[in-house]
Amino acid sequence: MTALGVAPTSIGPVDGVLFDVDDTLVDTRGAFVHALAAVAGAYLPAGAADRVDEMLAAWRADTGGHYRAYTRGELGFVEQRLLRANQLHELFGGPALSEADFAAWDEVFDAGFVAGWRAHEDASVLVDRLLAAGLPVGALSNAGVAYQENKLARTGFGGRVPMLVGVDTLGVGKPDPAVFLEAARRLGTDPARTVYVGDELDIDAAAAAAAGLVGIWLDRPGGRRVHVHDREVAAAGVPVITTLAELPALLGLG
Repeated sequence: MTALGVAPTSIGPVDGVLFDVDDTLVDTRGAFVHALAAVAGAYLPAGAADRVDEMLAAWRADTGGHYRAYTRGELGFVEQRLLRANQLHELFGGPALSEADFAAWDEVFDAGFVAGWRAHEDASVLVDRLLAAGLPVGALSNAGVAYQENKLARTGFGGRVPMLVGVDTLGVGKPDPAVFLEAARRLGTDPARTVYVGDELDIDAAAAAAAGLVGIWLDRPGGRRVHVHDREVAAAGVPVITTLAELPALLGLG
């Protein structure tokens, strides 16, 4: 069922499927819990570890827009993460981090993050189903290609889901139409007959549709990065699913 309570209808046969990586194929939300708990234990005042859910909401919301500035090519990866780390520390009572301090902080964060990487169970099952049906699949992400290749390999998608386009491929990320079109080109499919599935309504499903692909919003149960109004879903005009297990029927695979 969609966020508006309307079941999506079949979109008919397609030539291939592209996926977002984080919170679509991989449970990145859960991995951030690991990372933030590690940071809280090493850098934040006593009691901060009991507020990891609040920390997670703040980190994912990125109210300063630093990660999206990175995907537009306006900030470097380290620069955006340092800004976000300091914003987190300001909110939860941690010390201000200099560039020199940040290298050690990032080691703590990233070690926890990597340790928490897990595939979504519905994702692994779906990929097998699509490949068995003869549909090529690939990944498109707003993170770097090498980083996401490592993530996909560690979570069991290596060799099954090639990492086609990252933010470092063209120097920009989603929602730029070029990244969707380049991913379809590398997948070897007509954009109009290529599905793209991602967990963010605006930069994933709606942006893919605007680029000429078939955009589908994966609205998993649980906390979203940002609040989405029903009117935004209606305006986007894209199918909405709550689990990847719903995708085969949507693609007419039964």
